[in-house]
Amino acid sequence: MKAEQWDERYRSTDLVWGTPPNRWVERELADLAPGRALDLACGEGRNALWLAVRGWQVSAIDFSAVALDKGRALESRQAPPTRVDWVHADATTYRCAEHVDLALLCYLQLPRAEWRAALMRAADALGSGGTLLVIGHDSTNIADGVGGPQDPAVLFTAADVVADLAGTDLVIERAEAVHRPVDGADRPAVDALVRAHRR
Repeated sequence: MKAEQWDERYRSTDLVWGTPPNRWVERELADLAPGRALDLACGEGRNALWLAVRGWQVSAIDFSAVALDKGRALESRQAPPTRVDWVHADATTYRCAEHVDLALLCYLQLPRAEWRAALMRAADALGSGGTLLVIGHDSTNIADGVGGPQDPAVLFTAADVVADLAGTDLVIERAEAVHRPVDGADRPAVDALVRAHRR
């Protein structure tokens, strides 16, 4: 989908993704010491705001201006107040001005070449010891899960992400398929999760 299509989707409902952080973001990052974070394709900013509340300095990037406006509106109601740097840019081409301690790619589903470009932007942004967390709809979700995109061209597995990161100096800590409960569904969604860090 193009930015204009996402703008329309974000306009059409109050909050597309809700306000709580993604369950895997919370599980994987709750114990990480705060630093500088980059949330690529942040959407309405639920994960960025959760990180900011925990003391992170967050740059939240999305190509939907409507999503960013909604993130700013959510932030204005935060208690205690937080400050997120909301940046209107494309995750596949954005270059971080300085290294970060955390780079997050959460449910960015793109065709292979574009996806790999965004992944490399995230990896390149990491400073020494920085953490990369990638979460997305797993390729097996179409047959074995529920919801999410139904186009195999924009899905991936944890093994795909690991292969894309080969040749970088990132150390893979976790690469797995995880099952996410979905309200009203008779089976969970299948997500791909990869956590890595720079040496």
